[in-house]
Amino acid sequence: MISIVKDLAAEALFVSCLQPSEYPSRQAVEQAVTAMILLHGSDGCAAEVATEFGDHPEIAVRRMHWVHDELIGVVTPAMN
Repeated sequence: MISIVKDLAAEALFVSCLQPSEYPSRQAVEQAVTAMILLHGSDGCAAEVATEFGDHPEIAVRRMHWVHDELIGVVTPAMN
């Protein structure tokens, strides 16, 4: 279940307008993820990611690495 949530969050952040150069706060990342899920839905976010990887693969790979780095600590399973 956690991997599905992480994947959805990654796709949503990927399609957001946040940029690495902005050094967004955790709150900004969470807001962007929520906004993109509400705007595009899960299928829409995935479709946008696929389009970018098809059109601009080199840029998309760099952005997805940034996305995964940003989501560390935002979407992680609770440690009990």
